[in-house]
Amino acid sequence: MDTSYQTLVLNRLWQAVNVVGVERAFCLLALDHAQVIFAEDGSFRMFDGESWFAHCREMEHDPGARVVRTVSQKVIVPSVLLLRNYDRMLMQEMKFNRQNLLERDEYKCQYCGKNLPPKDLNMDHVIPRDRGGGTSWENVVISCIRCNSKKSNRLPQEAGMRLLKQPKRPPCRPFMTSLYGKPMEKTWVHFLQGK
Repeated sequence: MDTSYQTLVLNRLWQAVNVVGVERAFCLLALDHAQVIFAEDGSFRMFDGESWFAHCREMEHDPGARVVRTVSQKVIVPSVLLLRNYDRMLMQEMKFNRQNLLERDEYKCQYCGKNLPPKDLNMDHVIPRDRGGGTSWENVVISCIRCNSKKSNRLPQEAGMRLLKQPKRPPCRPFMTSLYGKPMEKTWVHFLQGK
């Protein structure tokens, strides 16, 4: 079984809430917690677990299809599942890392306001670490190399600089936003666009 295949899971309001592996996808189907959403000729067909396995027995498998073998048959790994009873939106706390910091500060130096490519931006501790400043959402901002050098190991006011805005922890975000910019199945695009 190819465990690298992934399945997009939607809540019953058709909002992306998770990405699961093959085993979890088949478990959700077998327990009748989800239905397969199958795209065919520009429309969608819905299958419960039993009818999905029957459908897989009847159809000719596209050579590029994501197929796993069971003891008795080949089964297409569903690309998208729709949960039957779950209607909440999964929210994730943003992890503190450089990429998320760039997104929070909109790829803009928080001292001079210039928008620059990521390679020309770095992380600056508003209160320097050697003065007790921690590495946290509330004390780290994105700055250009020039402003970071000018500020050096001082407080912004000591360097004659001002922050554009006070740094703070970003709000939790819907799970699906964590998928942006990552490789995904073509069939997922319809469910993620415009959300």
